Amino acid sequence: MPDEVHPTVEDPRVERARYWRFSGLPDTELLTARFVTTSFTRHTHPTYTIGMITGGIEEYSHPGGRSRVGPGGLAVVGPGEVHTGHAGIPEGWGYRVFYPAREVVEGVGRELGMRGTPGFRESGIDAPEVSRVLVAAHMAAEQGERLTSSALLRRGLAMLLRSHGREPVGDVVEPTARPEVELARELLTGALIDPPSLEELAARVGLGPFALNRAFRSRYGLPPHAYLNQLRVDRARTLLAAGRPVGEVASEVGFADQPHLTRHFRRHLGVPPGAYQRALLSP
Repeated sequence: MPDEVHPTVEDPRVERARYWRFSGLPDTELLTARFVTTSFTRHTHPTYTIGMITGGIEEYSHPGGRSRVGPGGLAVVGPGEVHTGHAGIPEGWGYRVFYPAREVVEGVGRELGMRGTPGFRESGIDAPEVSRVLVAAHMAAEQGERLTSSALLRRGLAMLLRSHGREPVGDVVEPTARPEVELARELLTGALIDPPSLEELAARVGLGPFALNRAFRSRYGLPPHAYLNQLRVDRARTLLAAGRPVGEVASEVGFADQPHLTRHFRRHLGVPPGAYQRALLSP
């Protein structure tokens, strides 16, 4: 199956996606896509996710509930926040997405007088003017315009933070996990290739399987098996960015084979691992 389809005539039923980096926007990755049947599983990103919907409707769940966003709106998710994504109408949706590192958004926030890591008061945001500026920044990056893209991205992020941003309330403290749950997470992190079953994991940490599954999801937003796949995809991204062959990466992170990696990779990022790697390593 080819990584990307570029039809000569626009067909609203055809899916396409391009994930890449641009030298003019350090610490930021980009995605341009149209999805119809693609459905993103519950997953996270270490970066912010700021998607400008350009057509159709995207529907997705996030820590604050569920949102439906159409043209002129933004789908915004913070670092580490578990979310999904799928078409809100049969025709699907098109969007342009920025994935800025935490430090990028924090830097813009500091210039506005904000302290700490900024959050947002809502996830699905109706802000056509902000979206227009960020879409222009995205298109400038696509055309290789370093100064324009960087200036417009910072302007758009500043507008978004002014209108919908919020500072952390007091000293933000990560919720404390039960010791058994934290131990289970550590065991999974060290067992990508040969993970235990849920029953084995529960026995090793001293909880029942049902209790562990519920407590783990409550703390990390994902049950143990989904958290393991998130760890595998995250590790695969690092290895792919380093130029490792896709087949080797699949076995090294614990997937059965390359198609197994590809299936999970697409459900997290919307593109296959080969296309992701080529985009990151291209000049």
